[in-house]
Formats: sequence, C-alpha cells, structure tokens
Amino acid sequence: MSGRLIPGRGDTMKVDAKALEHLYQTMVTIRRFDEKTVELFQAGYVKGTAHSYVGQEAVAAGACAALRGDDYIVGNHRGHGHCLAKGARIDRMMAELMGRETGYCRGLGGSMHIAALDQNILGCNGIVAAGLPIGTGAALAARLRGTDQVVITFFGDGGANQGVVHEAMNLASVWKLGVIFLCENNQYALSTATTRATAGDSIAARAAGYGMPGVRVDGNDVLAVYEAAQAAVTRARAGEGPSLIEAVTYRWGGHSMRANLPAYRTEAEELEWRERDPIGRFETTLAEQKVATAPRLKELREQVELELDRAVKFAMDSPEPTVELMEAAVYAPHIEVREPAPPPPLGRELTFFEALREAHRQEMERDQRVFVMGEDVGLIGGIFAVTRGLREQFGDDRVRDTPISEATFLGTGVGAAIAGLRPIVEIQIFDFVALMMDQIVNQAAKFRFMLGGTPTVPLVIRGPQGGGIRLAAQHSQSLESWFIHVPGLVVVAPSTPFDAKGLLISAIRDDNPVIFLEHKVLYPFKGAVPEASYAIPLGKADVKRQGSDVTVVATQVMVHRALAAAEELAKDGISVEVIDPRTLAPLDEETIIGSVAKTGRLVIAHEAVKRGGFGSEVAAVIAEKAVDCLDAPIVRVGARPVPMPFNENLERATIPTQEDIATAIRGLL
Repeated sequence: MSGRLIPGRGDTMKVDAKALEHLYQTMVTIRRFDEKTVELFQAGYVKGTAHSYVGQEAVAAGACAALRGDDYIVGNHRGHGHCLAKGARIDRMMAELMGRETGYCRGLGGSMHIAALDQNILGCNGIVAAGLPIGTGAALAARLRGTDQVVITFFGDGGANQGVVHEAMNLASVWKLGVIFLCENNQYALSTATTRATAGDSIAARAAGYGMPGVRVDGNDVLAVYEAAQAAVTRARAGEGPSLIEAVTYRWGGHSMRANLPAYRTEAEELEWRERDPIGRFETTLAEQKVATAPRLKELREQVELELDRAVKFAMDSPEPTVELMEAAVYAPHIEVREPAPPPPLGRELTFFEALREAHRQEMERDQRVFVMGEDVGLIGGIFAVTRGLREQFGDDRVRDTPISEATFLGTGVGAAIAGLRPIVEIQIFDFVALMMDQIVNQAAKFRFMLGGTPTVPLVIRGPQGGGIRLAAQHSQSLESWFIHVPGLVVVAPSTPFDAKGLLISAIRDDNPVIFLEHKVLYPFKGAVPEASYAIPLGKADVKRQGSDVTVVATQVMVHRALAAAEELAKDGISVEVIDPRTLAPLDEETIIGSVAKTGRLVIAHEAVKRGGFGSEVAAVIAEKAVDCLDAPIVRVGARPVPMPFNENLERATIPTQEDIATAIRGLL
C-alpha cells in the first residue's frame, strides 16, 4: 500500500453508546494519568524517568477496543496508555511508577517495564522494538494451543528501523501468526524526525514486502484506529496471518519526563498538532452525532478524576519493596529431583547427541507444551543430528525450522514461554548467540524480575560451542562466562551422555531460562544411558574421580582430559580428585569447597580463554570462603588469549591439553 492516509468514516452508528463512552473515558484516563505522572515526577514522587503518552491516546484506546480480554498486547517504553487501554488498574499502575510493592511489578519494574499479566499485558519494554519478537512468540503460543487469541505489539517510528521489526514481520507472515504490528508514528525518534531516518513512502508500505496488509491511518482519530484494528483482528482470528498498521500521531511533550534537551520541533508544528487533539475531536464527534451530552462527558471526566485521586493515595500509602523481595524475584524455584544412580558401565550406550535427542523426545511425549525451533532442526534434524527424527514423530508445528533470524526466533521463544509454553531453541553454532544477546540478557533473564518475581520463563537455549574441529574464530568459541555473569540465567554444561540427558530433562522442566552448552567434540562420545526418563538436579556437581592430593575442577571436554591426566599421574602416586560442576550457574560451591578442604590444592581447567573465564569465579569462591584450606596457589588452565585459529597445529596449541593439566597439577606438589 502507498503512503496515503486512510481516514476513518467517523461513523459512530456501528458502535453502541456505551462502547463510545468507554472509548472516550479511556482516552481521558490515559491523558490525566500521564499529566498527573508529570506532576508527581516534578514533585519527586515518581523517580527515574517516564515517557508521556499525551497526544497519542486514540491509538491505544482504539486498538485495544478491538480486542477481547484474553488477547495479548506488548507495549513499549511509552506504554502507560497501552496498559490502561487494555484494562490495567490505575491504582496499581500508579503504585508501580512510585516504586511501591503494591504496583504491578512490586516496584521492581517501573514505568518502562510495567505489565499486567492478569490482563494478558506481556510487559512494556525499555529496549526499542524488542517487544515485537516477544509478541510474535505469544501469537505462536496461541497457534500451538489451538486458540484464536490475537496479539497487538506496539512500536514507534524510530523502532521501525530496528532489524528485529523486519525479522518479526517476516517470521509472522511465513507462519501466518495472529499478530498485529502497530506502529505509532509520532514522527520523532527522540529528536530525530522520521523524514530524516526512514526511507520509503511510509512505514505501512513495508508490509507488501512481507506479504501482509498494511494500512496508514489517522492516529488522532480513535474510530479510524478502531476500524483498522478491528479489520486486522478479524483477519488474524480467521487464521489469515499478521497485519501492519501505521497510526500517524504526535506526542505533545518531550521524549521523556527526565529529558532536558534543546528544542528540536518548531512552536508552529507543536501548535498545529495540539489543534488536532484526539480527545477534543472525539468530543466533537460525540456531540455532533448526539451520542453524549456535554454534562455526560463532564460526568465521565469527573469519574476519572476521582479514580485518579484514589490511585495516587493508594500508591503513596503503599509500602516499598524489601531487599528480601527483590532477591527472591530473580529465579523461580528449581524443580526438586533425585539423581538416579549412575548406570553400570557395560549397560546400554548412547552417543552424547543421541542422549540429547532422547531427552527431547521423552519430554515432548510427556508434555504437549514442549516444542523445538531453530535453524534446520526439522527437515534434516540439525547439523549435529540432535533433533533428527523428531519432526517425523511430532510434526512441523512442534519441530519448527526457522528463518535465519537469530534475534527474532530466540525472542519468539521468550514470548512463547511467557505465554505458557516450554520452548527449546537451538542455536546452530553457539557463536551466533551474539546476535541474540538482547533477547537473552535484557528480556529472558530479566522478565521475571522486572515483573516482580511473578511470571516464569521456561525456556531452554541450547547448542554446540567450543573448538577442536577446525571451524576457526567465529564458530569455535566457549562463551559460558558471558552468561554466568547475568542474574536470571541458569547455565548448564554437561560432559557425558548420562549427564546430558538428565540435565536437559531438568532444564526443560525448569521455570527459568536455561543456557545449555554442548561441546561439539563430545557429540560422538559414547556412554551408558538408562532408557527410562530421569532428571539430574540443577546446581549439583559430580565428583568424577576421588582423590586426596589435588582437586581439579573441569568443564566439558576438559573433564575427560583431567580424568586422563589423573590416570597417568596415579602411576606416580599422585591422587587427583576431578569435579565436574555440570551446572555453572547456580554453582555447587559446597562440593568444590569440601574437596579443596581435603586436598589443599586446586586446578581449574576450561577451554575458554583463561582471562575472565569461569575459572576466575571458582578461584574467587575459594579465595573468599576457603583460603585457609589452601597449601598452594590456585592454578587456572585455559585457552591462549587469541581467537581460535584455523590452522590445525595452532588450534591444538590454543586449546588446553591433557599434558597442560598434568603440568599444572605437578606444579602444585
């Protein structure tokens, strides 16, 4: 579609008087809420920052009027209007803006991250356009559950130029998901005018590139927005896929309440748009069509003022959250399981990748909410064969090949998890995770916390990392230390087929986002694996070999090299205890400290670069909690501080060897 503005018919006859009054009162509520927020911010009661929605009220009110109560929305940083239009309580909204425990997010989220899960408001977002993949994931969850729920995800003209916007629209169109992408074009991305930053006739015109309808409407005409949203919702419920709506509007205030910026708009422009006031225009329409009298509109406005006064009092009278509440909000409780006894060494054997595949299959049979998606996981079963055969058993819906859109299909997993499913997202090569970091670190890891410790994000992000097969610098990194630093993430790194199956089953059942790291070199390794389903507790290390002279804490491939070194050293009378943490976060400090207390010496071995690696954290734990037990300095064994080289001999020289570990052990004796 071209950039032509499609006007609303301005016909109120198709909407009953009660609904029209509700539209009007919703817009007034949004405006007065944000005007009051400005007052409270200036008085010091609302802190940090907030982004006023004044001037854009018709967009949220009109769009949300087309939704049912069980439909979803995802807002953005300017999201108060979105939440109020979808039915959020004004008192809990105000309490959240004041950082109080009675707020929707218990004072932990604030203005930019506010949500109301009881209204299927899946959160506003401080990262521009990050909500689009999440909204797409909620639409996918509705599809997989077989409901006709739809999603509206709001974004701005500035956000329209983010890559995830295009990725999300493409993915939603390919999968025909029931999501409406609603761009509120208020014509400025902070201070940069849309005309200076956005190519093409309009944002709506981009819809043609993704095979979906696109319409550009007057965002200050609430009925025009409602009509466009209603048409898109009807299409989505019928299974016909997504739509793009561009609502042209204008924010009256600055970018945020905190901003103290030079003027970047002319007074004439601001005056022109104030004269197009969406509330004033709707008042005129209601009067002209004799829907509501002036006294009735005044009555509706007075009801808003009364409710707003009560909301402010409620917020000011509410307690602030405690440190204990804050710390308890980071992680959902881990599932409690009892680890089975190790299988006999001559029992049934599987390769590492076969054990992972069996865990997928058994959990997908047990729980219909579990599904898998990623690049090439379906038709060919993944490039390392972990998901081979699952598509034939469970179908395309639950084993989904994705576009090469890492940030968006990961974010789609986040949205599906928030909406009640249990996704497993495969990263084809773990180095590609750099493209996904916002959705992992700012979305999945923080969602539960920002929403007050209430929701869960049961998401597994798994795939191969590490070197040793000559894939060079961009396909061979070991990146676990990136993730153990982030509160909210669980990080798992198994070294045996037995551990891989049991830990993946626990990860799938856990209510937290789990980073599940699989080393490429380990995929063909064989080991005894019970056929029955079993789970290994997260946060529990395994002592792979008992010893009394030196403790070696090793991860993934280094576990096998440490065991081989220990076997050789035993010939010289050196007794080495080898501990595999298995879960890097949370870390089983008790087992490691207990071992060091016995041996008095510690070597830590991992394939990642030594500087800033996981070993630094283990060393710090011992230095802080068990330094008196040490009879020698702690030694770390890690990769050289270089990107992984392609040359075979140089790759071998970069990655720690059995001999490197043995030398480190001997150096302590």
